[in-house]
Amino acid sequence: MATQHTFLGYQRQQGQPGIRNTLLILNVSGLTQPAARRIEAALSGAVLVSMPHGNGMTGNNDEQVNRILLNLAANPNVGAILVLSSDKRRAALFEDAPSNLGKPFEFLSLGDCDRDIIAFTACAVRIAARLLVDISRQTRKACAVSELTLGLQCGMSDPSSGIAANPLLGVLSDAHIDAGGTVIFSETAEWLGCEESVAERAASKPVSDAILEAISRRERLAVEAGIDLMGNNPNQANIDSGLSTIEDKAIGSIAKSGSQPITSMLGFGGRPAAAGLHAMDGPSFSPESLTGLAAAGAQIILFTTGCGNSYVSALCPTVKITANPDVASALPDQIDFDCSDLITDDRSLDDAKTRLEGEIAAIASGALTLGEVLLEGDEVISRFGESL
Repeated sequence: MATQHTFLGYQRQQGQPGIRNTLLILNVSGLTQPAARRIEAALSGAVLVSMPHGNGMTGNNDEQVNRILLNLAANPNVGAILVLSSDKRRAALFEDAPSNLGKPFEFLSLGDCDRDIIAFTACAVRIAARLLVDISRQTRKACAVSELTLGLQCGMSDPSSGIAANPLLGVLSDAHIDAGGTVIFSETAEWLGCEESVAERAASKPVSDAILEAISRRERLAVEAGIDLMGNNPNQANIDSGLSTIEDKAIGSIAKSGSQPITSMLGFGGRPAAAGLHAMDGPSFSPESLTGLAAAGAQIILFTTGCGNSYVSALCPTVKITANPDVASALPDQIDFDCSDLITDDRSLDDAKTRLEGEIAAIASGALTLGEVLLEGDEVISRFGESL
C-alpha cells in the first residue's frame, strides 16, 4: 500500500501483529456450550467461538476441526486463550499451545470442577478476568502495513460488485502484495466458469492443478447432492439484482483477487507459508468462509456487497464495502466504505484505493467497524463428517 505504511498494532511473540487484543473463549464441547455463553456474557472484551460437537468426531472430521480450532487460537488478533471442555482428554490437543502460540493460555474442563456447571462457570469467569486484565496492559506499537494479511470476501453481490467494488479490491490486493503483504481469497464454488483463468495465474503447475481439482470437487459435490446451483449460488437476491448464472457471479468474484500470481492453494483454514496471493478452498457462504479466513491468519477482512450483508467475523474486523449507491444510502449503519462514486461520478480505482487504504490503516489501528459495534460477528466451524 503506497500511501499508508504503518498502523498501530499489538506485537506478538510469534507471527504477525494483531489489530485487536481479544480474549478468545474457545469452547470445544457441546455439554459446556450453554455455560460458555454465560461466561462470555459476564466479560467485557471476550469473544466466544464454540464447537458444539466435540468428543464424537471421527477421522478426517476430527483432524480438520482440530486444525481449525488451533489456527483460530493462533490468529494474531487473539491476545489470550481460555479453552473450555466437558472432557479433560481434549486438553491433549492443546498441550503444546502455550509454547507454540506465545500467548497466555488456560484450559478448564468440567471435570476440574467435579462436573458442577455452576462452579465451572464461576471458575472460568475468574480465570478469564485475570487474562483480560493481563492483556489489557499491552500497548499498540507502530507496525508495517505489509504485516497485514487481508482476507477477501463478497456476499449478496449484484452487478455493482463485479463492475466496481471487487475490481477495487483487486487493485488494492495487487498494491498490498507489491509492498510485501499477504492476501487470501476463497469461495471456491464462485470460481466456476472461470476456472481456467484462475488456474492460469498459478505460480506453478502443482498450484494450477490444485485449483482445478478444488473447483471440480465443489462442482461434483453439488451434482452428487442433486443441487441445482441456480437459486442456490447465485441465490435469489443475486438473481433479482441481475446476476443470472454462476459464471456471471464468478467473473465479478475473482476480480477481487487482482492480477498477481497465486502462490499457493490452501486447504480450508490453512495458513500461508509466505507473503503473496493465496487461494483457499472453502465454502462460498459467508459464515463458514469468514471463519476459514480467520483461521488462515487474516487480521482484517474486506467484504464487498451489492445488496447488503450484515454478517461479520467475530475475530477479524470486517470492512463492509459497496459500490451500489442505493445500498450505501439505504444501509448507512451496515456499510463501512462507500465506493459508489466509482459508478456515479466515474471516480478512478486509484482514488478509491487510496481512500480504502486509509480506512484499513484506521481500523487496523483501533477504529471500530459497524459490525463490531453492532455485535454482528460470529465464527462457524464446518463439520466434515459424521460423529459416533
